[in-house]
Amino acid sequence: MPTIAQAISQLQSQGLDLTDSRLLLLHAVGQARAGRAWLLAHDTDLLSEQALTTLQALAERRLSGEPVAYLVGHKEFYGLNLHVTPDVLVPRPDTETLVEWALEALEPTPDARVVDLGTGSGAIALALKATRPALQVEAVDYSHAALAVAQANAERLNLDVAFSQGSWLSGTQGRFQAIVSNPPYIREDDEHLPSLQFEPRQALTAGADGLDDIRTIIDQAKVRLFAGGWLLLEHGYDQAVEVRGLLTTAGFGEVHSRRDLAGIERCSRGMWPTTILRQIGS
Repeated sequence: MPTIAQAISQLQSQGLDLTDSRLLLLHAVGQARAGRAWLLAHDTDLLSEQALTTLQALAERRLSGEPVAYLVGHKEFYGLNLHVTPDVLVPRPDTETLVEWALEALEPTPDARVVDLGTGSGAIALALKATRPALQVEAVDYSHAALAVAQANAERLNLDVAFSQGSWLSGTQGRFQAIVSNPPYIREDDEHLPSLQFEPRQALTAGADGLDDIRTIIDQAKVRLFAGGWLLLEHGYDQAVEVRGLLTTAGFGEVHSRRDLAGIERCSRGMWPTTILRQIGS
């Protein structure tokens, strides 16, 4: 049997990067919550036959393109350890930009009512609630399976988020100070879709230009935001100009985009104007 250090080296020789190799090995030996320090302290330990068999199976799945998060069953997002399954998208660091921007927008109203549309694993809603406990956070998803994952995450993390099933805002009642969403935004003919084959297609694509769901959310939000409320949307790397145009045309003010960690305009937002501003503009 190889040692832990040898097993990691072998995984790298098969084509896995170092981070993936470490995560898969920790999972295979039942130390998923441990980290690099544990690996260094046990690098000369021999793998058991069972652990080696598990590790080899995981490596084969990873080499076929399956996300590590599905293989190990969890993913870190905004300081939260979230359970994930193939029923939900893998939370990505870029989406933390959307969370941070929403928190900034909501700072003047610490007990604001906010909803996360298309919540998936619950990443956005749970990050908002964990950071600002006074927020009244709701989360909606069309998929019952995704909602089950999100609700389980909320219960495990002891975060009070209200979940409901529905298509965007049709799953909610009343008005909000903020509507936040990372909706599907990939074009149906996008060349990158094959690399996302393991993630739920309905959470990825949105029509010929990838903007169908964003258009729907913008249209619904106009009558579901309080005056001065914010709509914040994640979108594709090349969609910022179009999304800003959709927000402006719909009557939103203070329309801006924000760049992600890679410097890409990844999120756009707009404020639903107050009654006074609407009268001035009419």
